[in-house]
Parts: sequence; structure tokens; C-alpha cells
Amino acid sequence: MTSGRSFYITTPIYYPSDVPHIGHGYTTVAVDTLARWHRQAGDDTWMLTGTDEHGQKMMRAASANGATPQEWVDKLVSQEWFPLLKTLDVANDDFIRTTQPRHEERVKQFVQAIYDRGYIYAGEFEALYCVGCEEFKTESEIVDGEGPFEGLKVCAIHSKPLELLQEKNYFFKLSEFQEKLLELYSSVPDFIRPESARNEVVSFVKQGLKDLSISRSTFDWGITVPWDESHVIYVWVDALLNYATAVGYGGDPAEFERRWPAYHVVGKDILRFHAVIWPAMLMAAGVDVPRGVFAHGWLLVGGEKMSKSKLTGIAPTEITDVFGSDAYRFYFLSAIAFGQDGSFSWEDLSARYQAELANGFGNLASRTTAMIDRYFEGIVPPPGEYTDVDLGIQKTVRDAAAAADAAIERFRIDEAITSIWTIVDALNLYITENEPWALAKDETQRERLSTVLYTAAEGLRALAVLLSPVTPIATEKLWVALGAADTLGRLHDQPIREAGSWGILPAGSTVSALAPLFPRVEQTV
Repeated sequence: MTSGRSFYITTPIYYPSDVPHIGHGYTTVAVDTLARWHRQAGDDTWMLTGTDEHGQKMMRAASANGATPQEWVDKLVSQEWFPLLKTLDVANDDFIRTTQPRHEERVKQFVQAIYDRGYIYAGEFEALYCVGCEEFKTESEIVDGEGPFEGLKVCAIHSKPLELLQEKNYFFKLSEFQEKLLELYSSVPDFIRPESARNEVVSFVKQGLKDLSISRSTFDWGITVPWDESHVIYVWVDALLNYATAVGYGGDPAEFERRWPAYHVVGKDILRFHAVIWPAMLMAAGVDVPRGVFAHGWLLVGGEKMSKSKLTGIAPTEITDVFGSDAYRFYFLSAIAFGQDGSFSWEDLSARYQAELANGFGNLASRTTAMIDRYFEGIVPPPGEYTDVDLGIQKTVRDAAAAADAAIERFRIDEAITSIWTIVDALNLYITENEPWALAKDETQRERLSTVLYTAAEGLRALAVLLSPVTPIATEKLWVALGAADTLGRLHDQPIREAGSWGILPAGSTVSALAPLFPRVEQTV
């Protein structure tokens, strides 16, 4: 089934100068969950991720490791970034690398187009530059160094000294787009989310925009400027264009028309690139601006932003090797309000795993399937007459499904999971209060027992569908154990916006043994 609605969503393309940490994984599984939900809703969905491989920082890292830039990025991407997707069970549709010919040629076409339209000029430039950010810094982004860097100006993000660069560059007339951008933010209030991010960008643009240097001439690791091969295109211009080049800009007009515009999910530290520079570039080229930009918060460890340079970086496998990928996905997407900063701790992860996944959802699934096996020889029984209590469960499922879908539309994955979890809590209470083990001892209560266990099984069917974008491995196991794969087809084909309808799981479905969905973890790292 297809709704006909295009839903194209992207992660940032990651700078692979180092190995990925759980902050990269957080962004990626959030976008993957949104994409999975929309696919199951029947939307024409496309998820893009990838790597940003040009720039001075990459060139220096390659040199320090005795490799060419291309050799270095090939090694990093193949050994670290591709495996991340498998580790976290990410179902992306495409992975773009900015060193791919499909990207490089289309970037040149785009830059040539805005040059031909009069939005690029030659000039001289002098400013403090952060190699780590690959960005010239404004006064508000520069702080005084401390310790070994005392007396120097350092980057507020990396805490490393800035370099004073003076070059003859090409400039993009960003200043001409101030009013057009403010009009965009006003006419499309949810173009930037959450509201705190929108307010920050609006305030920044109102202060006035300066033209942007879009080329470098002091090194050659980049895409050459098409009319002047002594310059390479500024790495951020190159990187931003991936969102368009990956879906056909400059090469496949039909595909581009089908997919574009996109939703971008980014960390708040790169919000201005995506919400200011990127739409201005698109306006200059006569291309539609993105549908929206969502800026999530930082993952904090010990009160500091996740960073390899500050030794707060944690590899995703440190978590998945102990708890599994589903737990990783569930924890980060439910424990942190999407759009705000969130703190990570092993103690909180372990506590939520035990309470919500193992004892809550996992135990519900295990005891329901076990009781159907014990009392009805593994066959889902037909329900009898529903009581008010049973109808209350049906309403909970219906309301939770609708609320979760509405939350996903707002990009609030955490609120969606909270809504879905009301079903877990309601079903656990329902089983406790209706005591099917006691009903089984009284033959006159056979019909009531059937109704209670069908209600629990059908509630689990809804949970499997609604949670499959978040925890794809566990829900697939549950789907098979309920016999739904045989009677209803593949889990990822189930229309998620119909998950709240009641009576979809056929009575007579054969239940199979279910190993614990979330095995108990006695000791954390």
C-alpha cells in the first residue's frame, strides 16, 4: 500500500576522520525509526545517510597516518562507518560518499548554476579558522585559551587554537538572502524545529548575514571549482549538496522530482549550516528549499558533549555487545526528549533495560504466549463477549496508536514511545487483574479465559507493529511467535496507521515458543 506522499529524510553526512561514537548512532537510529514508521505507513519513503570526505582536516589526518586522503577515507568508511549501520540495524536506502563521481560532478553543476546566476564573486578573506569544524569562526564562537593554549584564541567547541587564514577566495552572496530567509521562517513556522532552535536561527539571521567564502586555494583535497581549477569548493558547500545530488539533482530529474524536498535531522551544533546557508544556496539556484530541519540536542557524558577529543566518546558496540541493538535504539529514543540535550549513564541504561524491556514488554510477551500454549495447545483462542474491561484495552490500543502517529509527525519519537508504552502497562495490569491462571482452573470460565488471552495476544500484535520501527529485532521474533507471520504476512508490511484497529490477529493462529526478547543482563560494563 502507498499513500502517494513522499517522505525523504536524511541524517547529516558524517565526517569520518575518527571512529563513530554513540552520538552518531543516536542521530542515525532516530532517522531510521522515522523512516521505518513512514514506510509502514505507506509513504514513499527514502532514507539517506553517508560520509563527508573532503576538507583540510581529512587531508591532515591522512598525512599523519601515512596514507593518501582517498586511501584514508576508504579505510575509515569500510571498517568503521558501514559496520555501524549493521550494528544498529539501520535500514537506510542509500549511503552517499562525497568522493563518489555521482556527487562530485553534480556539485560542480550546482555551483556553476549559482555562479551563472550572479551569486558568486571573487574576493579576499582573512579570518580565524577551525580545522576541526572546517569553519571560519565568528566572535561569538571564539574563546580565550586556557592551560597550554593560554593567550591564544580557541574554538568554543573543540577548545583548540584557531588558525588565521588569509586567502583569495570565491564568495557566495549570502547577505542577499536575509529577508528571504526570515520570510521563510515566518511563512513556514515549523521549517525549523524545535521552537528553541527556530528562535536561535531567527535571532541569528536578524543580526545580519555576511557573504560566505565558498572556496579554498591553499590545499587540493576537494572538488575543484568548475571555472577555476586552482580552487576547491568549501567542504561545507560540498557536503550540504549531498542531500540533493544523492536523489538525482543534475543527473536524474525524474528521481529528483519524486524525492525532493527533504527533511533533515541534524545535531544542534550544525543547525545554522542547514537552516541558513543551505536554504539560501537552494534559493540562489532556483531549487525548492527543504521541507524542514529538526535539530536534536547533544548526548552528554559526565556533563560534557560527546567527543572523542575529550575522551567522552563511547563506541556503539560497547552497548550493543551487552544489551543488543534493540535496547540501544529504545533507550536513546525514549530516555531523551528528542530535540533536547540528554545525559547518558550505564546505570540508567541498565535500569531501563530491566524495568521496561525485560520486565515490562519482554515478560508480557513471554507469559502471554506461554499461557496460550498451556491452556489452548498453542492456538490463539477466539474471544467471547467483551466486557468493559476488555473494551478499555481496545480503547487504550486505539488511542496509543493515534497519539504515536501524531507524535511521529512532530518528530517526537520519545513521545510516540511513551504513548505506545501505555499498551504495555495496560496489558500487564489487565493480566494481573484478570488472572487467566485462575480462570483456567474453572471450566465454566473457559470463554472468559479465551477472551482474556485473545485480548492479550491482539494487544501484542498491535505492539509488534507499533514498536517495529524502534525495536525491529525483538518485534520480528514476537510477530513470528504469535503466528502472525503465517496469517498476516511480513511484519514490516503491516500498515502502521491501522495498528490500532481491533481484531486483526486471526483466532486460530498458531503460537510458537518464544525465547526471552530481552534476556536479563546481570552485570553491565
